[in-house]
Amino acid sequence: MKVVNIGDKVINIEKVHRIIDRIFEMRSRGYSQQEIASRFNTDRTFISRLESLGEVRRGGNIAVIGFPIGNKAEIEQVLDKHGVGFKLLLSEKERWDFVLGLSGPELVNRVMDLIAEVRSYDVVIFLGSDKRSEIIEGILDNDVITVNIGPSPLTQDVYVEPSVIEELLNSIK
Repeated sequence: MKVVNIGDKVINIEKVHRIIDRIFEMRSRGYSQQEIASRFNTDRTFISRLESLGEVRRGGNIAVIGFPIGNKAEIEQVLDKHGVGFKLLLSEKERWDFVLGLSGPELVNRVMDLIAEVRSYDVVIFLGSDKRSEIIEGILDNDVITVNIGPSPLTQDVYVEPSVIEELLNSIK
C-alpha cells in the first residue's frame, strides 16, 4: 500500500487511483456525473473537474515525436493520412547521427528550436521510453499523450503497431 501524509491525514494513494479509475469507467459506460457523485459521496462538480484535468483537446494541430522507431515509413503513412502537422520520427541510428553530427552548442540550439516549434501545436504525441516520456511531459506545456514503447534505455529500433497510432489519432480528431 502506498500512502502519503498530508497534515494529520494518511492518504492511501492506491485507493484514490482505484476510485478515479472506477469513476472514469462508469462515465465511459454512460453514467451521469450526478449518479457517480452520489455513488462516491462527492459533488458533481468534482467529477466534472476531474474529467477536465485529463481532457485532451480534440482537433487542432498535432505533432508526433518518436524514437527509436523501427517502422518509420509505416507510421509516417498513418500520420500523413491524418494530416499531422509536425513529424519527427528517428531510428536509433538516426538519433545517434543527429546527436553526434552537431557540436555541443549546435545541438543545444537545435533542440531548443525543436521545443519552440513543437510548443506551437495543440497536442503532442510522443512515442518513446518511459523515462523520455516523463521528460517530454515536463518540458512541454501542451497536451502530451505518451505511447510507451519500452523501458529506458532503448538501444534498438522498436516496431510500433500502426493500428495503435491510427486509433489514437481517430480518438483525438
